[in-house]
Amino acid sequence: MQSKEVKKWQDEEALRCYQMIAPLLDEGLDEAKRRQLREEIAARYEISKRSLYQYEAEYREKAFDGLRPMNREKRRSQALPENYDEIVGEAIQLKREVPKRSVRQIIKILETEGYAAPGVLKASTLQRYLYNAGLGVKQMKRYTEKRETSSRRFCRPHRMELLQGDIKYGPDIRLNDGTLIKTYLSSLIDDHSRFIIQSEFYDNQRQEIVEDTFHKAILKQGKCDACYLDNGTQYTTNQLHTALARLGIRVLHAKPRACQSKGKIEKFHQKVDRFIAEVRVAKVHSLEELNQKWKYFLEQDYQKEAHDGIREYYESHGVKVPAEGISPMQEFNRDTRGLIFLDATVVSEAFLHHETRKLDNAGCFSFGDVKYEASTALANAEVEIAYDPMNTETIKVVYQDMKPIMAHRVSIGAFCDKTVDVPVGMTDKIPETSRFLDALEKKYKEDHRLIANALSFGDYGKAGGSHV
Repeated sequence: MQSKEVKKWQDEEALRCYQMIAPLLDEGLDEAKRRQLREEIAARYEISKRSLYQYEAEYREKAFDGLRPMNREKRRSQALPENYDEIVGEAIQLKREVPKRSVRQIIKILETEGYAAPGVLKASTLQRYLYNAGLGVKQMKRYTEKRETSSRRFCRPHRMELLQGDIKYGPDIRLNDGTLIKTYLSSLIDDHSRFIIQSEFYDNQRQEIVEDTFHKAILKQGKCDACYLDNGTQYTTNQLHTALARLGIRVLHAKPRACQSKGKIEKFHQKVDRFIAEVRVAKVHSLEELNQKWKYFLEQDYQKEAHDGIREYYESHGVKVPAEGISPMQEFNRDTRGLIFLDATVVSEAFLHHETRKLDNAGCFSFGDVKYEASTALANAEVEIAYDPMNTETIKVVYQDMKPIMAHRVSIGAFCDKTVDVPVGMTDKIPETSRFLDALEKKYKEDHRLIANALSFGDYGKAGGSHV
């Protein structure tokens, strides 16, 4: 089994290559624009256009895994001189002395001073070491010109071409036991239709809630071409970027203080404020209850309500819009672009977190203060664990060429809790409710009951013809 360090390095290298070629993977580019963009990227990263062609070909053939380099030690033994560690140290020193020195200038100095024979050192390889040392910031800046400009256009022509993501503070919730918790809303909105692909409240704002949002969005509506995110720590992690890259989703980041570039989701947040005002009246007492009411509100109010932005878009193109307007749900559903669904297992695997653990004599390991049982056959072995941070009931254990094992939490025994929760209905004060949210819930259930009746298995397909 490869070490964690090697696999991490391979993933980082693959992600670096993917970020370089991501603008070139846009199918909407004409060939002239693609050639121009390729020249700009080659100059910015100080690599050859031939290398970019190679990265593109490897990605199109094998997706993200095609960009993973070979084992570091194997690569070093095949291509690098024995004193490469010394060479890297000298290169770092040269860069620190004069930060404006290019990689090619550094190579020329090293060759002149006799550290390496002419032609042995590759600019792209040395560039990676300088970047990992924190000395390649300017060379490794993200592309900013063409693609960032296009991401700020009023809207994309079709659904699922671009999603905008953001996190918003939600209402504070008082649990039945008196505990006060803060909530955070993580959402993804379709740039074209303003349809909310996924939106859910959480009791934290860690990076895992963003991964969970993307995971659920892709399972529900398929993959998008790209996503447009701010520069918050939740959106800039290697874990998220690698997961999306594995699924062929490009990541674009807004410029700092460019609030207008996220106008669509900021407009949506105004609707969220209306919901929060209603929730304060309803006095919700659990995160599950909050998300249930949010689902009713989202589907019955926002998704089905005519959107001014959609009207303005069509009118700016000289297209007449019905007097009643067009809702995000209508605009999303009437789009002719097909949805691209991925295998659920592939999607789940992309978002898994990976760590190493040393099993004890009983084939168990600890994770998050919880004991897990893998297999006695792996006693005292160092293994790799893969897990979903949002669901750690089971954890996958990988060891060399063995078939992965699903580790389960160790059950130590259950003890009865002498404290009995008092039902809400028996408390001194029955919580008030929001009549608006209650009405949306009723309408939601009526609509879904009608859909269920229309699609009953007893009648389905009797009229003949094809069904989608």
